[in-house]
Amino acid sequence: MATTETESSVQTTDERNPEGYLGFRLGEFEFGRDDYFVYINWPTGRHVMSADTFLKALQRDVAWEFFYGIVNFDGVIGTVNHYGDVDLFAGRYNDGWRKAELDHLENLPTARIKATFGPKNGSNKAAITRHRVTAQRMVGVPGDEGLRSDDTGHPVNRHFHDVPQDEPEIHAEPGFEGDVAAFNLFAYLSRSDVTWNPSVVAACKDSLACPTTEEYILPIIHGNDRVEWFVQLSDKIIWDVEDRDTGTVRATVVMKAGDVCAMPADIRHQGYSPKRSMLLVWENADAELPELISSGKLPTYPVDL
Repeated sequence: MATTETESSVQTTDERNPEGYLGFRLGEFEFGRDDYFVYINWPTGRHVMSADTFLKALQRDVAWEFFYGIVNFDGVIGTVNHYGDVDLFAGRYNDGWRKAELDHLENLPTARIKATFGPKNGSNKAAITRHRVTAQRMVGVPGDEGLRSDDTGHPVNRHFHDVPQDEPEIHAEPGFEGDVAAFNLFAYLSRSDVTWNPSVVAACKDSLACPTTEEYILPIIHGNDRVEWFVQLSDKIIWDVEDRDTGTVRATVVMKAGDVCAMPADIRHQGYSPKRSMLLVWENADAELPELISSGKLPTYPVDL
């Protein structure tokens, strides 16, 4: 693979292939594609993915700044965020590939992998410049994230036309008008313009309330580096749960409205939502958690029963 390195440290093939696509190189990984598939090669192996699956996962990975924990594009390819640098891997978290010694991993500076995976050539500016909600205290608090409405470009989703849109009345004591706030979370979520993309609507130190709406399939398989609590607020989501490091099936979890579950720190999961549903994800954003859990100082599960 003859490559040219640009000023932004992106290595590409000198020429486009017959289908009109350039190839890319990151470390010893080589990426190429045609109209249907992405072809990934590394010194000890190779892998083929649907271009649709690869690009959906790639888009989410970059948009989330490589998220937290492991982002599996499928059962072979993915990334691990170390918050400053990123592991790009093939087969490392797949028991069969690892035992066959076909796995490979490259650790890359975040800026370099983002320069290769991140450029946009399309015209959907609204999608790539969308504001991600990250409330510092709570949605609706003066000076914090605002509510959603028709006027802000957030119409009610077709699946949530039955959700009441009235907001709570606030009767604060004199002098506390700017300190008391409330909002209708169900109405807020009924106007979400994306799926599988949590918004931070309330924060108390490292405790984050991150509700989201879900529909169809989570486009990645997320490997945890900390415990996540899920509260199903409406409808149903089916979760495939596997061992994070080997891919061995652990469980299938069917969550219906009112159900609560905790996803341990040593699993990976992918969700399927038959219709638009509401999910509350409760996160602990303590930056020390991954090291405490991986060193065995904290357990991978949330409670002893």
